Amino acid sequence: MPTPVITVTDLYHPPEDPGDNFDLVLPYGLDRVDLRAVILDVSVEKRESVRAGVEGYPGPREPGVIPVTQLNAVFGRQVPYGISPFARMRHLEDTMTDVPAFQQTGVELLLETLRASGEPVHVMSFGSARPIAVAFNRDPGLMREKVARIHLSAGSTTLDYLEWNVYLDPLAAIRVVDSGLPLSLYPCATDVDCYSYGEHNTLWWFEDLAWIEELHPALRRYLTYGLGGSARIDFLRALDEEAPDEVKRVVYGRRHAVWETAAWMQVSGSLLVRHADGSHEIVARERLAAGDVVIPNEQVPCRARTHRSGLYTFELTDEPGTTTVFRRGDPYVYERALREALPRLYRSFVPQAWLGSTTGPVRDAQPVRYAGPMAG
Repeated sequence: MPTPVITVTDLYHPPEDPGDNFDLVLPYGLDRVDLRAVILDVSVEKRESVRAGVEGYPGPREPGVIPVTQLNAVFGRQVPYGISPFARMRHLEDTMTDVPAFQQTGVELLLETLRASGEPVHVMSFGSARPIAVAFNRDPGLMREKVARIHLSAGSTTLDYLEWNVYLDPLAAIRVVDSGLPLSLYPCATDVDCYSYGEHNTLWWFEDLAWIEELHPALRRYLTYGLGGSARIDFLRALDEEAPDEVKRVVYGRRHAVWETAAWMQVSGSLLVRHADGSHEIVARERLAAGDVVIPNEQVPCRARTHRSGLYTFELTDEPGTTTVFRRGDPYVYERALREALPRLYRSFVPQAWLGSTTGPVRDAQPVRYAGPMAG
């Protein structure tokens, strides 16, 4: 059975980080994931300067209603979405019930989805952890009963670098890590920055995205629309039309950073393997074949401690518990494998429901003649 999932993502349009548009294809395309809801995490703060940080983005930004609607159209789905509170939590127990109603919809949708589920649900966090922390503050009993595991893509491997997702809402990160809920940690950064390689952080790179040209036409157009930062208002018709060549050149030539693949492989029960012929593929765990070599993409037991900055530290342990942390071994072996395996997976996504944003021309129809205004 597919894994029930709610995803929290700081997805915007135009994109702030095109990786969010790129990675959201995975839960729609993977038949091993049952995507129940998308919570659009919005933050209005701007990072002016941080000791070891990077310059931030101006706010407010537009939540990614357009890319979610496009993917619903392409895959014939009706995955609901909601909008998170825009501002940071004010204290650890903040329920944020006083924010505008529009900004309540994300937390409410998260809780409603859990209540309606007959089984525990995995919650993915690819932004600030604010909607999850606020939902926990509003109904901790429900969260303890219905959350199978939180997959937190945030933080650094040490306290020396204030990673972006933690910066967005430090109190939310502390609340989630200290909640006692089953937790899988996916650090986004090392002690240097979010673009360095380590055993426990999830970053890897595509040198270019030229392989997007080989995807199903609707997915190719979705990605060129989003990654190209299109300002077209007819965003569904854009899925019927190829992007201009100059846009494709920019999108396809981009060096692209990826952080989220590790978490989606974990929650979908997928393995990254090197086959006997040397090729690489992401496969369902039950499809592991004789001669396949599994490239580590694992979660190992740890003890985590939060810091007042919002960051956490972790210590590996042999004792099984509720908290685990990502480990991949050699990051360069991992990257080489994914540069082949992830495009191969995306090429396998063929949305059967997609018939275009319009019905197209009606064949063999008789011409209609204008007969003047209708009476009555």
